[in-house]
Amino acid sequence: MTTRFSNFSDLAEHYAREIATPDYARAFMEQTELSRLSVADEPSSAEMPDPDAAQAAIEMMLATVFDLFRDTRMEDFASEVAWGVANSFHVVAKRLDDREDAMAKKLQEKLREYDPSEVYATDVEDLTMQARSLAECRDAMECMRDHAASIYLVETGRPFSPVRGSRVSCKSNASMIEARDYLASQRAQRREQFAPSGPVVVFSGGQQFADIGQVHDYLDAVHERIPSMVLATTAQNKGADVIAASWASRQGVPVILCKPDASRGASAPYQRNARMLAFKPVEAIVCSGGGIQANLADRLREARIPLHIVREAGADNEPVQRQAKAAAHGGQQAAKRVANGDDLPPF
Repeated sequence: MTTRFSNFSDLAEHYAREIATPDYARAFMEQTELSRLSVADEPSSAEMPDPDAAQAAIEMMLATVFDLFRDTRMEDFASEVAWGVANSFHVVAKRLDDREDAMAKKLQEKLREYDPSEVYATDVEDLTMQARSLAECRDAMECMRDHAASIYLVETGRPFSPVRGSRVSCKSNASMIEARDYLASQRAQRREQFAPSGPVVVFSGGQQFADIGQVHDYLDAVHERIPSMVLATTAQNKGADVIAASWASRQGVPVILCKPDASRGASAPYQRNARMLAFKPVEAIVCSGGGIQANLADRLREARIPLHIVREAGADNEPVQRQAKAAAHGGQQAAKRVANGDDLPPF
């Protein structure tokens, strides 16, 4: 939906709300008096960067990029440079995450070799300090990446996503914990990040679908009923899926990007559609598009999953063949829609 402003003050307040990132204080929290990032380093009492200064730096960095190119012949490249800024934080956060995982494995191996000596206790303490120090730095990097991503979303209307891998975030835990508790906490945290536990809502739409208002209205209604929802999209790089991913980013809703396996050839999108049912979705929204959306809608109906079909307002461009098919099978599909609580027209 388009938001209108009567003055620049209201616009500035709205922009600040859109890019606000309230997690800086927690993400930059120092959980131990000393930190140590590798076995070669001595324990350090150096403090984390100031969270307010970090937040201001990210805002200044991204604002400078967009302001520099705005209203010039290079304006189209501003989003690419801004994406690179956000991605640089993502890459470093991923490296820190990998180092923390490696350190956690060493700690786990050490715990299996228990002996009551003071040397053993010191080794465990050092490994725990290194793992927690890396986790602190990773949390800070992820916080700055997420802030840069939110500014990128506001400026471009598209959610930031890295080229490779998943983008997950975590909140710092301020408690002091022992080595075994640290490992248990880390495993549970990672499970939740890479396997969100909320009910899944499936979403798909055509690449030409551009009715932002309708997508937002349907997603808002579902989110109001299912606040803990996880959104699974068919991960197309334009159209309805991008609108839905942008909505999810603003609402803080986790997104599962269900990309087709390119090695499967032309059937990849349809095989992906079948795999999405393994998420056991509780509801689905399918916007008008092509055969991929029609196939997904049919699979969802067969699985008796509550389904909403969304047509772009004013659109009347269905192929003749599809209209004929809908008419021929109208009675059967109508019965399915009643059974599934779907009272909107089929594809």
